[in-house]
Amino acid sequence: MPLPTTATAPFCPSEVKGSIVVDAREPRWIKLKRFAGPGLLVAIGYMDPGNWATDIQAGSQFGYALLWVVALSSLAAIFLQMLAARLGLVAGRDLAQASYERYGWAGRLVQWITAEISIVACDIAEVLGCALAFKLLLGVPLAWGIVLTAFDTMIVLGLQGKGFRQIEAIVFGLIGTMALCFVAQVAMVPPDWHAVAAGLVPGAPSHDRHDALVLALGIVGATIMPHNLYLHSSVVQTRRVVGGKRGDVRDTLALVRLDTWVSLALAMCVNAAILILAGSVFHTSGQTNVTDIEQAYRLITPIAGSAAAFLFGIALLASGQSSTLTGTIAGQVIMDGFLHARIPCYQRRLITRGLALVPALIGVLWLGDGAVGKLLVWSQVLLSLQLPFAMWPLIRSVSDPRVMNGNTLGRPAQVLAWGLFAVITATNLLLIVGLD
Repeated sequence: MPLPTTATAPFCPSEVKGSIVVDAREPRWIKLKRFAGPGLLVAIGYMDPGNWATDIQAGSQFGYALLWVVALSSLAAIFLQMLAARLGLVAGRDLAQASYERYGWAGRLVQWITAEISIVACDIAEVLGCALAFKLLLGVPLAWGIVLTAFDTMIVLGLQGKGFRQIEAIVFGLIGTMALCFVAQVAMVPPDWHAVAAGLVPGAPSHDRHDALVLALGIVGATIMPHNLYLHSSVVQTRRVVGGKRGDVRDTLALVRLDTWVSLALAMCVNAAILILAGSVFHTSGQTNVTDIEQAYRLITPIAGSAAAFLFGIALLASGQSSTLTGTIAGQVIMDGFLHARIPCYQRRLITRGLALVPALIGVLWLGDGAVGKLLVWSQVLLSLQLPFAMWPLIRSVSDPRVMNGNTLGRPAQVLAWGLFAVITATNLLLIVGLD
């Protein structure tokens, strides 16, 4: 297969914008079917190996006590993703483009760097997750598994020119695989549903509160991913509505909201299932120090059986491959918006994966396989630290009538958005200064 020399066929924002036509005169269910997809691309990022690590450690150490963090952070993610989608649909710009127009060179540079850091941090989790899946399912040494993940660039090359709907279909398959695996595992080890319901009530654990704070931040970082805000604001623009009233975006926004809610609600259920599985399998049996995915896999086998362990490994492999597509698209959006630079997609993939391989490989070779759990959790904490740098320009943009053509965010929604920004920023600062 010849390597492409132009900007990436199915990924570059300028090439896929408006490529999926939606007739406003069609029945609503047909329009919804055509609009379904961008939410799935975003949702896959909420089920990556970083989520696994934080949810497994939280479930084993604290049982269901941090389940409310998963629920609330998922609801916050849905709200923020709808803001990103609103920006893309109403303003016709993605978050990187809007930030480029709003800020000077210094502001653009800071936002570009933090956005790239978030993609690399996410990709570190994907690298470690795929490598772990290779080790657990095939017996490949972890270091070699990390090296093997570099070849997922061939997946990107294989999709050259296939079209955006095919990408969404592959992502749907990955999500379906993970969801079915975890539904089956929870059915094999049914939890105490009364205790699960109690875990949805906000409250701090009575012990190891600093660990709980770190894990809570990790859950937030794994759930509300900064680069997904850039991604969603771009991929919603692949839909082009024809035949409707000019300037009327209310029906379009309603369809996008439904796509976002359904997709991210599914992601929330998968994350909750991981934590519930860890709580029912490990915490209730006294295994309260399960700090990494491999340890969880080894412990699941004698407790829940080899079938559950196999499903666990398959779901991990599907999860680890998720960023091959979405991380590449987000990287293109960020480079195009902030730098006005376009490179072939396989080159973009090689750059991101190369930057992720180095710290992952050094960490494993230096600290050993047992350090994978901590590397995964702290990669998600790093995502949480980057989140305010994406939230600030997003909230500013959707609140600006000049950007939104008069369709600005309502006052209550603005208050909620800035409240979320304040809470996440304050929690990050609390961790940085090391307060208990």
